[in-house]
Amino acid sequence: MTQLETHTARHIDLVEAHSARNYAPLPVVVAKGEGCWVTDVDGNRYLDMLSAYSALNFGHCHPEIVDTFARQAETLTLTSRAFHNDQFGPYCEFITDYCGMEMVLPMNTGAEGVETAIKTARKWGYTVKGVPHDKAEIICCTNNFHGRTVTVISFSDDECNEHFGPMTPGFKLVEYGSAEALEQAITPNTVAFLFEPIQGEGGIVLPPDGYLARCREICTKHNVLMIADEIQTGLGRTGKLFACDHEGVKPDMLILGKALGGGVYPVSAVLSSREVMGVFQPGDHGSTFGGNPLACAVAVKALTILKRDDLPGRAERLGKSFMERLMTIDSPIIREVRGRGLLIGIELVPEAGGAKKYCKKLADEGMLCKETSDNVIRIAPPLIIEQKDLDWAFERIEKVLTE
Repeated sequence: MTQLETHTARHIDLVEAHSARNYAPLPVVVAKGEGCWVTDVDGNRYLDMLSAYSALNFGHCHPEIVDTFARQAETLTLTSRAFHNDQFGPYCEFITDYCGMEMVLPMNTGAEGVETAIKTARKWGYTVKGVPHDKAEIICCTNNFHGRTVTVISFSDDECNEHFGPMTPGFKLVEYGSAEALEQAITPNTVAFLFEPIQGEGGIVLPPDGYLARCREICTKHNVLMIADEIQTGLGRTGKLFACDHEGVKPDMLILGKALGGGVYPVSAVLSSREVMGVFQPGDHGSTFGGNPLACAVAVKALTILKRDDLPGRAERLGKSFMERLMTIDSPIIREVRGRGLLIGIELVPEAGGAKKYCKKLADEGMLCKETSDNVIRIAPPLIIEQKDLDWAFERIEKVLTE
């Protein structure tokens, strides 16, 4: 029986028939996950080297996080913010202390977090900095990815904004990695600089050394809020708690998501100072599910495990050695191996014909990863991965890229 005649094919047929085609997933239908491994509907096992784009930093179904989720789900799941709940206050105290910030605004998804940061920066610009009404500007970077809402794609330079106009005004793009371009773009109406410390969807692109520190100086000099989108790079992925920590930079505003939900529930957060977050008044912003007790309990448990098990340190050690091994692969189709911690990109030469077909070959070998930016294979396993699993993955990667 061929794969096309299996349970996998039937599930994919259902998706093709009834789901909007806003994704192009690999032809694998996962039914069960545990740790770094998943099993499909036909009983085939795979090593997950994508981690749901870093949402699964703790692996699949982490027993402590699942237990916390189950116990809270049996007690209280949702109140909305119309009422207080007994998990929200402790969560706010915990996450602000954990991240070195003063206040938090809870949301659910990463894109919601970015939208929240934009609203925060604009109101701060009008009420604190004194920017004229409706003149606020936010500077973003080329090759960025911050989500798929209309406002967010309005400052994207990929093809995702075609046919979705009119676009939201008030944004400028500058070259990623050029602090000089940032400073030249700032005007009296600039309220914020929104950036990724490492561009994930853009192809695991690292800025030049010193870039973040220089941007910090520029933002401080011009009274511009520095907003770090650490949705994918934060919470240990790059070998530090936050990717900005590699240069000792503290942003004015921090956007978190993905791994904050422990891989079991959507949780995002925007954190900043009391001066910045203090611009909000009741009715300015909200979310029915933001700050719900289930999300709060899960996030606190996830952050507790992150620190207790030193997952950032684990990512730094394992990622460094794994990337060094990947650099030893002698293949004419590899242009560059780059990354930080357990966020690694293998860029292929254009003549290779794109990274997607190699991701499919790796899936045939029992390893799941995904292409990004056409020619880059993204490697981002759960931070709990064992060395023996990385050794197993290396053998498959070397085989596929040298065949």
